Amino acid sequence: MPSSLVNTFIATFVISLLSLIGIFTVSLAQETLHKILSVLVAYSAGTILGASLFDLLPEAVELVDEHLVYPIIAVGFGVFLFLERILYWYHGHGHTHELEESYEGVTKEFAYLNLIGDFIHNFIDGMIIAAAFINSFTVGLAAAIAVAFHELPQEMGDYGILVYAGVDRKRALLYNFGAALSVVFGGIFGSFFIGAVENLAGNMIAFSAGAFLFLSASELIPEMWEDKNRKTALIQMVILFLGMLTIYALGLFFHHE
Repeated sequence: MPSSLVNTFIATFVISLLSLIGIFTVSLAQETLHKILSVLVAYSAGTILGASLFDLLPEAVELVDEHLVYPIIAVGFGVFLFLERILYWYHGHGHTHELEESYEGVTKEFAYLNLIGDFIHNFIDGMIIAAAFINSFTVGLAAAIAVAFHELPQEMGDYGILVYAGVDRKRALLYNFGAALSVVFGGIFGSFFIGAVENLAGNMIAFSAGAFLFLSASELIPEMWEDKNRKTALIQMVILFLGMLTIYALGLFFHHE
Protein backbone atom coordinates (compact mmCIF):
# COMPACT_ATOMS: atom_id res chain seq x y z
CA MET A 1 0.00 0.00 0.00
CA PRO A 2 1.51 3.39 -1.00
CA SER A 3 2.68 5.52 1.92
CA SER A 4 0.87 8.54 0.44
CA LEU A 5 -2.46 6.66 0.73
CA VAL A 6 -1.76 5.74 4.37
CA ASN A 7 -0.75 9.31 5.22
CA THR A 8 -3.82 10.69 3.44
CA PHE A 9 -6.17 8.30 5.24
CA ILE A 10 -4.73 9.11 8.68
CA ALA A 11 -4.79 12.86 8.06
CA THR A 12 -8.30 12.97 6.64
CA PHE A 13 -9.75 10.69 9.33
CA VAL A 14 -8.29 12.88 12.08
CA ILE A 15 -9.73 15.95 10.34
CA SER A 16 -13.17 14.30 10.13
CA LEU A 17 -13.12 13.84 13.91
CA LEU A 18 -13.01 17.62 14.28
CA SER A 19 -16.70 17.65 13.41
CA LEU A 20 -17.34 16.36 16.94
CA ILE A 21 -15.87 19.55 18.45
CA GLY A 22 -19.20 21.34 18.13
CA ILE A 23 -20.78 19.58 21.08
CA PHE A 24 -18.17 21.05 23.45
CA THR A 25 -19.08 24.62 22.44
CA VAL A 26 -22.76 24.45 23.38
CA SER A 27 -22.16 24.89 27.12
CA LEU A 28 -19.47 27.58 26.74
CA ALA A 29 -20.17 31.16 27.70
CA GLN A 30 -20.46 33.48 24.70
CA GLU A 31 -17.41 35.53 25.73
CA THR A 32 -15.27 32.40 26.14
CA LEU A 33 -16.38 31.01 22.79
CA HIS A 34 -15.62 34.33 21.10
CA LYS A 35 -12.06 34.35 22.50
CA ILE A 36 -11.45 30.75 21.37
CA LEU A 37 -12.76 31.46 17.88
CA SER A 38 -10.73 34.65 17.48
CA VAL A 39 -7.53 32.68 18.16
CA LEU A 40 -8.54 29.78 15.89
CA VAL A 41 -9.48 32.06 13.00
CA ALA A 42 -6.17 33.96 13.21
CA TYR A 43 -4.06 30.79 13.42
CA SER A 44 -6.12 29.19 10.67
CA ALA A 45 -5.57 32.18 8.40
CA GLY A 46 -1.82 31.97 9.02
CA THR A 47 -1.48 28.23 8.42
CA ILE A 48 -3.56 28.34 5.23
CA LEU A 49 -1.71 31.37 3.87
CA GLY A 50 1.61 29.78 4.81
CA ALA A 51 0.73 26.49 3.14
CA SER A 52 -0.21 28.32 -0.03
CA LEU A 53 2.83 30.63 -0.18
CA PHE A 54 5.58 28.38 1.20
CA ASP A 55 4.56 24.92 -0.07
CA LEU A 56 1.76 24.75 -2.64
CA LEU A 57 2.64 27.69 -4.90
CA PRO A 58 6.35 26.81 -5.25
CA GLU A 59 5.47 23.15 -5.94
CA ALA A 60 2.81 24.14 -8.47
CA VAL A 61 5.21 26.40 -10.40
CA GLU A 62 7.75 23.57 -10.48
CA LEU A 63 5.33 20.81 -11.51
CA VAL A 64 2.91 22.53 -13.92
CA ASP A 65 3.56 24.11 -17.31
CA GLU A 66 4.18 27.85 -16.95
CA HIS A 67 1.30 28.67 -19.31
CA LEU A 68 -1.19 26.62 -17.27
CA VAL A 69 -0.13 27.00 -13.64
CA TYR A 70 -1.52 30.47 -12.98
CA PRO A 71 -4.87 29.88 -14.76
CA ILE A 72 -5.29 26.71 -12.66
CA ILE A 73 -4.49 28.69 -9.50
CA ALA A 74 -7.16 31.19 -10.56
CA VAL A 75 -9.66 28.35 -11.10
CA GLY A 76 -8.97 27.07 -7.56
CA PHE A 77 -9.61 30.56 -6.21
CA GLY A 78 -12.83 30.82 -8.24
CA VAL A 79 -14.22 27.41 -7.29
CA PHE A 80 -13.83 28.08 -3.58
CA LEU A 81 -15.30 31.54 -4.08
CA PHE A 82 -18.37 29.77 -5.48
CA LEU A 83 -18.54 27.25 -2.64
CA GLU A 84 -18.12 29.86 0.08
CA ARG A 85 -20.35 32.57 -1.40
CA ILE A 86 -23.11 30.54 -3.03
CA LEU A 87 -23.53 27.40 -0.90
CA TYR A 88 -22.89 29.41 2.29
CA TRP A 89 -24.47 32.69 1.19
CA TYR A 90 -26.85 33.10 4.09
CA HIS A 91 -24.81 32.32 7.17
CA GLY A 92 -21.12 33.07 6.64
CA HIS A 93 -20.01 30.10 8.81
CA GLY A 94 -20.63 31.91 12.09
CA HIS A 95 -16.92 32.17 12.86
CA THR A 96 -16.85 35.16 15.18
CA HIS A 97 -20.38 36.53 15.02
CA GLU A 98 -22.89 36.16 17.84
CA LEU A 99 -24.30 32.65 17.62
CA GLU A 100 -27.87 33.79 18.14
CA GLU A 101 -27.55 36.42 15.38
CA SER A 102 -25.81 34.02 13.01
CA TYR A 103 -28.49 31.35 13.21
CA GLU A 104 -31.59 33.54 13.52
CA GLY A 105 -34.25 32.36 11.09
CA VAL A 106 -32.36 29.19 10.13
CA THR A 107 -34.69 26.48 8.79
CA LYS A 108 -34.23 22.72 8.61
CA GLU A 109 -34.25 22.97 4.81
CA PHE A 110 -31.31 25.33 4.85
CA ALA A 111 -29.52 23.30 7.52
CA TYR A 112 -29.69 20.23 5.28
CA LEU A 113 -28.57 22.27 2.25
CA ASN A 114 -25.65 23.39 4.38
CA LEU A 115 -24.76 19.73 5.03
CA ILE A 116 -24.71 19.06 1.27
CA GLY A 117 -22.42 22.05 0.78
CA ASP A 118 -20.14 20.80 3.54
CA PHE A 119 -20.01 17.34 1.97
CA ILE A 120 -18.87 18.75 -1.38
CA HIS A 121 -16.41 21.15 0.22
CA ASN A 122 -14.87 18.46 2.43
CA PHE A 123 -14.61 16.01 -0.49
CA ILE A 124 -12.53 18.57 -2.41
CA ASP A 125 -10.40 19.18 0.70
CA GLY A 126 -9.71 15.42 0.82
CA MET A 127 -8.59 15.41 -2.81
CA ILE A 128 -6.31 18.38 -2.12
CA ILE A 129 -4.68 16.55 0.80
CA ALA A 130 -4.25 13.40 -1.32
CA ALA A 131 -2.59 15.35 -4.13
CA ALA A 132 -0.29 17.04 -1.62
CA PHE A 133 0.84 13.74 -0.04
CA ILE A 134 1.39 12.20 -3.49
CA ASN A 135 3.76 15.08 -4.16
CA SER A 136 5.67 14.82 -0.87
CA PHE A 137 5.14 14.24 2.83
CA THR A 138 6.08 17.87 3.59
CA VAL A 139 3.49 19.39 1.25
CA GLY A 140 0.88 16.88 2.43
CA LEU A 141 1.48 17.67 6.10
CA ALA A 142 1.27 21.41 5.44
CA ALA A 143 -2.00 21.00 3.52
CA ALA A 144 -3.49 18.74 6.19
CA ILE A 145 -2.64 21.16 9.02
CA ALA A 146 -4.07 24.08 7.07
CA VAL A 147 -7.32 22.22 6.35
CA ALA A 148 -7.60 21.07 9.97
CA PHE A 149 -7.36 24.56 11.42
CA HIS A 150 -9.86 25.85 8.88
CA GLU A 151 -12.28 23.06 9.80
CA LEU A 152 -12.30 23.79 13.56
CA PRO A 153 -14.26 27.08 13.51
CA GLN A 154 -16.33 25.89 10.54
CA GLU A 155 -17.46 22.71 12.31
CA MET A 156 -18.46 24.72 15.38
CA GLY A 157 -20.69 26.87 13.21
CA ASP A 158 -22.15 23.98 11.21
CA TYR A 159 -23.13 22.04 14.34
CA GLY A 160 -24.74 25.16 15.75
CA ILE A 161 -26.78 25.68 12.57
CA LEU A 162 -28.27 22.20 12.85
CA VAL A 163 -29.12 22.64 16.54
CA TYR A 164 -30.69 26.07 16.00
CA ALA A 165 -32.68 24.66 13.08
CA GLY A 166 -34.33 22.30 15.54
CA VAL A 167 -32.36 19.12 14.87
CA ASP A 168 -31.84 16.90 17.92
CA ARG A 169 -28.31 17.42 19.31
CA LYS A 170 -27.27 13.77 18.99
CA ARG A 171 -28.65 13.60 15.46
CA ALA A 172 -26.99 16.93 14.59
CA LEU A 173 -23.67 15.56 15.80
CA LEU A 174 -24.15 12.42 13.70
CA TYR A 175 -25.15 14.38 10.57
CA ASN A 176 -22.21 16.74 10.95
CA PHE A 177 -19.81 13.83 11.37
CA GLY A 178 -21.30 12.14 8.29
CA ALA A 179 -20.68 15.25 6.20
CA ALA A 180 -17.15 15.52 7.60
CA LEU A 181 -16.36 11.92 6.60
CA SER A 182 -16.48 13.06 2.97
CA VAL A 183 -12.94 14.42 3.48
CA VAL A 184 -11.86 10.77 3.96
CA PHE A 185 -13.75 9.69 0.83
CA GLY A 186 -12.18 12.54 -1.12
CA GLY A 187 -8.74 11.58 0.15
CA ILE A 188 -9.11 7.91 -0.83
CA PHE A 189 -10.63 8.79 -4.20
CA GLY A 190 -7.87 11.29 -4.85
CA SER A 191 -5.12 8.86 -3.85
CA PHE A 192 -6.20 6.40 -6.57
CA PHE A 193 -7.53 8.75 -9.24
CA ILE A 194 -4.92 11.50 -9.04
CA GLY A 195 -2.02 9.04 -9.00
CA ALA A 196 -3.36 7.28 -12.09
CA VAL A 197 -3.57 10.40 -14.29
CA GLU A 198 -0.38 12.02 -15.53
CA ASN A 199 0.40 15.37 -13.88
CA LEU A 200 -3.03 15.55 -12.21
CA ALA A 201 -1.31 15.79 -8.83
CA GLY A 202 0.56 18.91 -9.98
CA ASN A 203 -2.65 20.44 -11.30
CA MET A 204 -4.42 19.73 -7.99
CA ILE A 205 -1.53 21.35 -6.12
CA ALA A 206 -1.97 24.49 -8.25
CA PHE A 207 -5.76 24.34 -7.73
CA SER A 208 -5.35 24.06 -3.97
CA ALA A 209 -2.87 26.97 -3.90
CA GLY A 210 -5.59 29.21 -5.34
CA ALA A 211 -8.22 27.74 -3.02
CA PHE A 212 -6.08 28.32 0.07
CA LEU A 213 -5.29 31.88 -1.01
CA PHE A 214 -9.01 32.57 -1.19
CA LEU A 215 -9.79 30.94 2.16
CA SER A 216 -7.11 32.92 3.95
CA ALA A 217 -7.22 36.35 2.28
CA SER A 218 -10.92 36.58 1.39
CA GLU A 219 -12.62 34.69 4.20
CA LEU A 220 -10.56 34.27 7.36
CA ILE A 221 -8.50 37.48 7.48
CA PRO A 222 -11.63 39.67 7.05
CA GLU A 223 -13.16 37.75 9.99
CA MET A 224 -10.28 39.07 12.11
CA TRP A 225 -11.36 42.65 11.45
CA GLU A 226 -14.69 42.01 13.19
CA ASP A 227 -13.03 42.63 16.55
CA LYS A 228 -12.32 46.36 16.99
CA ASN A 229 -10.27 45.97 20.17
CA ARG A 230 -6.68 47.05 19.42
CA LYS A 231 -5.10 44.63 21.87
CA THR A 232 -7.06 41.71 20.43
CA ALA A 233 -6.21 42.78 16.89
CA LEU A 234 -2.50 42.86 17.74
CA ILE A 235 -2.69 39.41 19.34
CA GLN A 236 -4.46 38.07 16.26
CA MET A 237 -1.75 39.48 14.00
CA VAL A 238 0.93 37.75 16.08
CA ILE A 239 -1.02 34.47 16.00
CA LEU A 240 -1.48 34.77 12.22
CA PHE A 241 2.28 35.07 11.72
CA LEU A 242 2.84 32.18 14.13
CA GLY A 243 0.57 30.09 11.89
CA MET A 244 2.65 31.03 8.85
CA LEU A 245 5.85 30.33 10.77
CA THR A 246 4.54 26.88 11.73
CA ILE A 247 4.15 25.89 8.07
CA TYR A 248 7.51 27.40 7.12
CA ALA A 249 9.28 25.54 9.96
CA LEU A 250 7.64 22.26 8.91
CA GLY A 251 8.95 22.81 5.40
CA LEU A 252 12.48 23.26 6.71
CA PHE A 253 12.26 20.31 9.11
CA PHE A 254 10.92 17.86 6.50
CA HIS A 255 12.91 19.33 3.59
CA HIS A 256 14.64 15.98 2.99
CA GLU A 257 11.33 14.23 2.23
